[in-house]
Amino acid sequence: MHRLLLLSSLWLLVAPPASSIFQRPTGSPAPSHLQYLLEPLHTTVHTQRGATATLPCVLRALPRNYRVKWSKVEPANYRENIIIITNGLYHKNYGPLSPRVRLRHSHRYDASLTITDVTLEDEGRYRCQLVNGLEDESISLTLHLEGIVFPYQPSNGRYKFNYHEAKRACEQQDSRLATYQQLYKAWTEGLDWCNAGWILDGTVHYPIINSREPCGGRLLLPGVRTYGARDKQKDRFDAFCFTSALQGQVYFIRGHLNFKEAGQACRNHGAAIAKVGQLYSAWKFSQLDRCDGGWLADGSVRYPITTPRERCGGLPDPGVRSFGFPSKELRTYGTYCFVGK
Repeated sequence: MHRLLLLSSLWLLVAPPASSIFQRPTGSPAPSHLQYLLEPLHTTVHTQRGATATLPCVLRALPRNYRVKWSKVEPANYRENIIIITNGLYHKNYGPLSPRVRLRHSHRYDASLTITDVTLEDEGRYRCQLVNGLEDESISLTLHLEGIVFPYQPSNGRYKFNYHEAKRACEQQDSRLATYQQLYKAWTEGLDWCNAGWILDGTVHYPIINSREPCGGRLLLPGVRTYGARDKQKDRFDAFCFTSALQGQVYFIRGHLNFKEAGQACRNHGAAIAKVGQLYSAWKFSQLDRCDGGWLADGSVRYPITTPRERCGGLPDPGVRSFGFPSKELRTYGTYCFVGK
């Protein structure tokens, strides 16, 4: 009798009752390869820069002597970086995400990961792995930032960046190199650009909506054309940058300013001259619409249009228009400023 009670108690430790709140909905049987982890209903979590996001990982039962390990797959080098490890009672954080992550732990079966003040670098694939000494199991989830991809080249013309210079240039403009998934999504939303550019994994691509002779020829179908992986030191292309929502505001100061005066005008208002990524973000998320060219931090002059009209460039589609990189001594334009929250 005592042995029977002991076996029954052990069974309760590893298997939830039939009425468990962690049962899957009717018609959604749990995959056979997951014994302890619940398959998430949604494997993609959508968020924006500056927000708080939670990646779900819930156990259906608690095995003895288990650990849960969260890691992030880095597309630039294909490594998995450990973020946090817990045994249900104690946990330890690792790596650059350490100050901004915690376990949600809303109940004893909950090992979900919460990330605060989400940054551009947080986007990507995460893995929640249960380690119990017998058969490890894991689920993969994707953190997706809502944002915008824009092509970028320096003032001295196209195809000047090696990979590392392209990465640094995007970061200097409040953005980062786009992933392939971000570039592909931008193409489906209308990005059409004939210059090839680096993306985060070290490959080179260009998105084409309207097939034409200078961009691979009229016979090729629309799509994201690829040059594949290139030499990160020697090969030179443009860059495709990605940015998300702003933690602040972009606004315009009217005037006939040279570049130096434009920067001072922003500082006089307690702000800084806006970066290219900040202008794109304000156009995308705040619907900033101005027909006035203004200086930006990289020395370019641009203006954002959400409602196309004849006197504002005449192009039929919304977008951020560019006057390129005029002489910094030219007193023709106003300036776009950025002030953080």
